[in-house]
Amino acid sequence: MLQSKKDIASFTLDELKNEMKEIGEKPFRAGQIYEWLHKKLADRFDEMTNLSLSLREKLDQNYEIRKVEMVRRQISKIDGTNKFLFCLQDGNMVESVLMKYKHGNSVCISSQVGCRMGCRFCASTLDGLERNLTPSEMLRQIYQIQKISGERVSNIVIMGTGEPLDNYDNFLKFIYMISDEHGLNISQRNITASTCGIVPNIYRLADEKLQITLALSLHGSTQEKRKSLMPVANKYDLEEVLRACDDYFRKTGRRITFEYSLVHGVNDTEEDAGELIRILKDRNCHLNLIPVNPIKERNYEKPDKKSAAKFKNKLEKSGINVTIRREMGSDIDGACGQLRRKTMRGV
Repeated sequence: MLQSKKDIASFTLDELKNEMKEIGEKPFRAGQIYEWLHKKLADRFDEMTNLSLSLREKLDQNYEIRKVEMVRRQISKIDGTNKFLFCLQDGNMVESVLMKYKHGNSVCISSQVGCRMGCRFCASTLDGLERNLTPSEMLRQIYQIQKISGERVSNIVIMGTGEPLDNYDNFLKFIYMISDEHGLNISQRNITASTCGIVPNIYRLADEKLQITLALSLHGSTQEKRKSLMPVANKYDLEEVLRACDDYFRKTGRRITFEYSLVHGVNDTEEDAGELIRILKDRNCHLNLIPVNPIKERNYEKPDKKSAAKFKNKLEKSGINVTIRREMGSDIDGACGQLRRKTMRGV
């Protein structure tokens, strides 16, 4: 049986030094290789021209730079948003999005192939979870976007396909590597990770004392509403989730962002606004209202602009820090999972 090669771009610098010792090389080689992988964004060992041919051959025999290869790209004519579909080594596909703002370029990446969370309004979860992404597969979505666009990425959101806290160890390693000074060195304060509320891992993350922003997918103003939209709420009660968020804020000093998909007639009523005021008014947080992206497999509708603004104003008057998320890439497959799903079905 052929021994599978090691995923070299998932090693931290220290781990790579140990690998070099194991194959009989000097530890300083690790620094050179790490720079090629995570600063110069090499796709192949033969690009590493300051390494001897024999070392490059040795690397090729023992390791691989896992493929993250663009297969489709959509560019919005409205705002220049880019949506990418990447093919992985095993043929699976993931999506990433490049959003251009005045303050810099933001990339939204996936953390899993598919998702098992089952949120009712999300296309990512319709086919279930295929597998977790490795740290390198998360990193290389960003690297490829930088290479394709020729532009520096300054902000990262882990809000694409998948639940990052369901892939906890790989996600955590990714955060350390993307913010490492030997790599792209993106400030943790410029990184946001979205979770639907896996309580034990929110507590674990708080103890890491990272400086990333945690965005909780709230989507329902009560436990019953959350349960109807998000199966994860059957396992973790809303009060339990909010306590874990309070712990994250207390330990990191980073205020929580609450994401709330506005679904017309489902969670955008007067009663919903009242419940949101009750649970959020005493918390140091930010509420991000997201008019839902309709998907044909569900009959959810987005509220019109007037009713969304009315909902926002009611919350604002109660002292809640609230915004309606600016819609990006509305003329392309903007919602998570849509482009991958269409491609898998040969559309």
